[in-house]
Amino acid sequence: MANRGGKNRKELEENDNTITHVQCDGLAVMKMVKHCHEESSNMDLAQGALLGLVVDKRLEITNCFPFPKSPDENMDEEEYQLTMMRRLRRVNVDHFHVGWYQSADVGNFLSLPLLESQFHYQTSIEESVVVIYDTQKSARGFLALKAYRLTPQAIAMYKDGDFTPEALRTLKVGYENLFVEIPVVIKNSPLTNIMMSELSEMMPSSEGNNFLDLGTASVLENNLRCMIDRVDELYQESMKFNKYQQTVAKQETEKHRALAKLAQENAARIAKGEPQLPEEDVLKQFRPLPVPYRLNSMIVSGQINTYAKHMSQFASQSLAKLYLTQGLQNAKENVKDQPK
Repeated sequence: MANRGGKNRKELEENDNTITHVQCDGLAVMKMVKHCHEESSNMDLAQGALLGLVVDKRLEITNCFPFPKSPDENMDEEEYQLTMMRRLRRVNVDHFHVGWYQSADVGNFLSLPLLESQFHYQTSIEESVVVIYDTQKSARGFLALKAYRLTPQAIAMYKDGDFTPEALRTLKVGYENLFVEIPVVIKNSPLTNIMMSELSEMMPSSEGNNFLDLGTASVLENNLRCMIDRVDELYQESMKFNKYQQTVAKQETEKHRALAKLAQENAARIAKGEPQLPEEDVLKQFRPLPVPYRLNSMIVSGQINTYAKHMSQFASQSLAKLYLTQGLQNAKENVKDQPK
């Protein structure tokens, strides 16, 4: 623990995979979007595998497939994924596993299962990423597609399996450096762009207005509600840790009193020529209390920080929409006021 914790930040960063950005094909994005929206209608979590390859410092995601929704008891998920990749290879599709994706609702994705899953992915497949798609935010006209990777400090923390405050302080791990966001670039072929241009002309105007939807109050309200819940969880975690510190302080006070009393008794026994009593008998009565893990509070803090960033970004984009519609409305009124 001490040797690993003694690594400086520069050495940990050098050991990290140098992926500058993620390039995702439009087909893979549409398959993820379709799957996530289908599962969100049933209030279920959508998850799937990402397929592609690494070119220089660019991770290309060319295809994906969903994980089974409710696997049978006899179904092996690992065997299912291997079977899917073998079948894709037969039809000349990229079959290399490069990560996984998951749906999210109003930015609520940071959790202990996600950290554990990404740790297993990233330790077995070094270049793997997790792609998060926010269904509710995308429904308001903002494509919320983000890719994340665990930082070297977070990987070292999980390898040690020690989530005590001292261990986290030694590794310099906090909620702000659990994940690192990788820029996502969506790429389509020229033929796909031509087809999308033709489809946009065929789309009715009533179906293409969601990108100028100004009803953002519900999204911000849901973000605030979720943030309030996470703040309550963080308060409960803080209360638990404060109670632990108070218990430790009380135990230390009682131990010092017992040792002082023992010292007085030993001084009296020395004066009488009797043997001293050992301190081990007193120390055995005060065993060290188990230190509460700080991983849960760190995850909750990271989720609160994510909510704050999403609300700031969403509010700034909403203000841009308002200014745009205001300009369009003013231009429309000026046209009406002009003499015919």
